[in-house]
Amino acid sequence: MSQLAAWDADPLKRFTAFVASPDFVLTSSRQRDLNPKPVSPESAAIYQFMFGKFAAWMLEERLKMSSVSARDLYRFVQLAHDGHRDLNSKISYRYLRLLERCYDYLERSPNPAREAIVGIDRAQITRDAPMTALNADELQRFLAALPGQRAGDEAKGAGWKRRRDRAMQVTMALAGLRVAEAIGLLVSEVGRQRDVEGGLTLDITPEHKHRTSYEHTTTLPKEGVAELTAWLEEREALKIPGELAFPANLEGEALHKATVYRQVKATFERAGLAVSRAGGRTLRNTFASQQLRQGTPQSELTTALGLALERSAEAYKYAHVNPDAAEIEETPAPESGPKAKDA
Repeated sequence: MSQLAAWDADPLKRFTAFVASPDFVLTSSRQRDLNPKPVSPESAAIYQFMFGKFAAWMLEERLKMSSVSARDLYRFVQLAHDGHRDLNSKISYRYLRLLERCYDYLERSPNPAREAIVGIDRAQITRDAPMTALNADELQRFLAALPGQRAGDEAKGAGWKRRRDRAMQVTMALAGLRVAEAIGLLVSEVGRQRDVEGGLTLDITPEHKHRTSYEHTTTLPKEGVAELTAWLEEREALKIPGELAFPANLEGEALHKATVYRQVKATFERAGLAVSRAGGRTLRNTFASQQLRQGTPQSELTTALGLALERSAEAYKYAHVNPDAAEIEETPAPESGPKAKDA
């Protein structure tokens, strides 16, 4: 069976083997080493995720690697990715470059991905939408809208999931945890002693978390400590087995990422906050943005977020943050000129 026929039969399996091999590295236009090392497991996982979307799309469209055309690839990057992707966006270009490497490896000529790339004006590639972060006022609105106790919750064990959700969302918002890090947070990773400012350290390890998590330490400030410690005491009283700080059930199983997303989104809605991404990522962006605004050095933020590279923290400088009420009040009003009419 030829290489192309093998990829037609099982594209995801073949790509998984390809991306873990030195052959994948050799298809990079930047590669100069004739005996390269394979990409890291973290990078391979990202490429596999991307190709997996393409493989699923081919299956839906009844296409194969040998039959996909440049026109098909235009449709994929414009429509199949999220329904409204601009061809000139950075992510579309990355998808086409990845597929170009696959077709170079398979020696398919002409390379349909390269033909599709020709149609992109790289000088006009649109910027990815800026990340969104809450300002100080919006963060307080979010915290005020957290799940609360309901009537009848005084009974032993009643309403424990809402209190778990409350503590988890506080920890995500004030300590900058990824959703996967919150889901996989272990009781043993929560510090026992408060620091001089009343905060608790969280020693994050990759165990039970996303494969791209790095071992790092962040601090939950005193504003959130009471919520977390109260929940951990209740968790112990409920005798939930295992080490997960925020388990899904009384058996100690892990929460699903989609469940956490729905819970956080519901808090955004209760707070009346209309943001483009009402999820855990916005909370993490908020933590990082506020740290930078408070003068935290970029190197320290890199460590607190568990990022591999310091330059990765720089992106948070450009997060979209609405001016908060305090900033607006401090802005002097013009002494003269027409007053704005009510809308």
